[in-house]
Formats: sequence, C-alpha cells, structure tokens
Amino acid sequence: MDVNEEIRQELKRPGAELASRPLHFFWVVDCSGSMFGEKMGTVNNAIQETVPEMQEAAEGNPNAQLLVRTLKFSSGASWVNPDPVKVEDFVWEDLIAIGVTDMGKAFDLLAEELTIPPMSDRALPPVIVLLSDGRPTDHYKPALKKLLSLPWGKKAVRIAISIGQDADNDVLMEFTGSKDLVLQANNATTLTKMIKWASTVASVVSAPASRPDLGDASLEGDNNGLLMLDMDNIPDPGDIDTSDVW
Repeated sequence: MDVNEEIRQELKRPGAELASRPLHFFWVVDCSGSMFGEKMGTVNNAIQETVPEMQEAAEGNPNAQLLVRTLKFSSGASWVNPDPVKVEDFVWEDLIAIGVTDMGKAFDLLAEELTIPPMSDRALPPVIVLLSDGRPTDHYKPALKKLLSLPWGKKAVRIAISIGQDADNDVLMEFTGSKDLVLQANNATTLTKMIKWASTVASVVSAPASRPDLGDASLEGDNNGLLMLDMDNIPDPGDIDTSDVW
C-alpha cells in the first residue's frame, strides 16, 4: 500500500479527517551544471540540516500529516523519491549538478501529482519550494500554465529561491505569483537562511486569520484549515560581502 492509499484509508476512520490531513511539501531543485560546487553543496547541506526542524514542527501540528518529496531537474526532470514520504521518515539524498535547465519538465511532473488522484481530496494546500540559479532552457510556459490551472496548483503556497545574479527572477515570479515570494540568495550564508525559512514556512490553523495579500500564491483551504505565511520572519540577507557574491 503506497503512502497516499494509506492516508486515504486512515481518513475513512471516524473522526480521522478532523485529526490529520495530508500536507504535501515539494522541494524542486535546479541541478543544472551552473549549480556545481558551492551552490549545490550549500543546498544539500542546508536542506539536510533543516529536516529535523521540519520534523519538530510537524510534531507540534496534530492537524496535518506532513509529506515530503524532492523533484530535481537539469537535462530532464525526475523524482528523487517517487512516492510521498512522511516527514518523520524523510532522508535527504544529496544531489549532483550537471546538464541544462529543463524547468518546464519539472512543472510537467508537478502537474501530474497535483491532481486527484494521486492527491487526496482532503489534503491541505501543498507547499512548493523552487530553487534555481538560471533560466529555463526548455519551453516552460505551457507546463507552468497547466500547473497553475489546476485547483491544487492554484491553491499551493509557491515559493522560489533565486540563487545568484544569473537567475531569471521574472520566470520565478511567474511561478510564485508574487515578487514577495521570490527570495534572493547571492551567497552561501543567505541561501542557507532562505532554505531554512522556507522549510518551516507553513503552519496550519483552525480558522481564518489576517495575512498579506499574495494573490494566488497563498490561498485558504476549506473551513477546516488555512495555510498561512509568516512573511514578517523572512530572513534579512544582511550585509553582502561583494567578494563573496555568486
């Protein structure tokens, strides 16, 4: 029985749908050749370090079952873990950088997963964190349009981390729907801060509350839950040493 089917069976139990609902978290990582070296190493180290923090945050939220997956893209795109993994069982696998930037193929794979099924109709809005240091080398627009046309694509909290000065922030803003959700990281220290913030950005509460207007980037679920962004706590990049800028 796969994880999604296990969740569907659990939700059939009396009272289960109020106790715990699946919350899918996707890391979508650019593994093109320009990420080779310090950038890729920083991504690997930072996400590996933040897994225990995600697990701790999930333990404090009995209303959601946090499920994590990693999608990598370079010359093509593929899932690092084919099925959703409960955060308590999630282990980060180091990625390597080689090839071009087929971001559109990553959007295609995401779109396949944000339909019902495989998504549960009781799921909370998913969280997608996209990391990239360049511009797409494939024709990404049709795939992105398809992704954002899906109900779960629209409702997803979509965050992008722009790595270095060569990243295409216009494309990343198309993905997030808000310039406020394109986080700039021009060195290893800032990239680590942004990854750690993004890893625990979502919290589920039982009733609507005020939040900044982020357009389609962050939307309410149904009456049983609301996914919120704590925008006030986005890390300050701080003073940038011009000798240490990507």
